[in-house]
Amino acid sequence: MQLSKAEEQLMKYLWKLEKAFMKDLLDAFPEPKPATTTVATLLKRMKDKGFVDYKLYGKSREYYPLVKKTDYFSKHVNGLIKNFFNDSASQFASFFTSETNLSTSELEELKKIVDQELLKKQK
Repeated sequence: MQLSKAEEQLMKYLWKLEKAFMKDLLDAFPEPKPATTTVATLLKRMKDKGFVDYKLYGKSREYYPLVKKTDYFSKHVNGLIKNFFNDSASQFASFFTSETNLSTSELEELKKIVDQELLKKQK
């Protein structure tokens, strides 16, 4: 299941805060802030999709994520690789490194990351 752009933005704030009341979430938004009813609707949809839940404190709800940020984004990247790069990580890497205007230092940093992962896998 996927989040809409608006839900994803709200989820980013919730991941950062880890748990939050409505006021905390509204405070996280830049100006102009969305209406409380808009955020409440997004939270309800996200709860229905299984991304968030809440604890009740009287009439107040403290929301928290049920899905880890890394899990959500790794699923997206894997879907991107499958759908646009014939399920080929090397085609994705080739596109990413040649079409994104990475600097030499950024490419060297990527190489270090890949080399470190190779070392881990060989152990």
